[in-house]
Amino acid sequence: MPNVTPAAHADDAETVNTLRIAVLRLSRRLRHLRVDRTLSLAEMSALGTLARCGAMTPGELARKEHVQPPSMTRIIALLVDRGLVRLEPHPEDRRQKLVAATDEAEAVLEASRGQRNAWLTQLADELDEEEWAALREAAPVLHKLAHL
Repeated sequence: MPNVTPAAHADDAETVNTLRIAVLRLSRRLRHLRVDRTLSLAEMSALGTLARCGAMTPGELARKEHVQPPSMTRIIALLVDRGLVRLEPHPEDRRQKLVAATDEAEAVLEASRGQRNAWLTQLADELDEEEWAALREAAPVLHKLAHL
């Protein structure tokens, strides 16, 4: 760690605390903006992972979503029943299946992203140009933090 004065540590702690509160509040508000409220947050998250990462085994999906395999099995069954995912044969292991998002899932995700982006845009319209510039610079850093 670089040589930093105690005052800088206090500033860093305050910044981290402010960031944590802001991220939690925005996250909570964004979670409630769902096009299809009949889908749970876990189901939407699994769909999003499949859309971003492509087809994968149920075990891989459970690991990526940080849930136990039996929980993922239930989520997948619900999503199959809704026509949002399909099970496909595994190309190398006939004992396994791959879970893949359907076109309908992509449409639900796109509508949800659109609704959330519109809400964030409406909030951001309240920012002045200097704040917008700071947000433009911070967005890639926040993205990096979210994926560490």
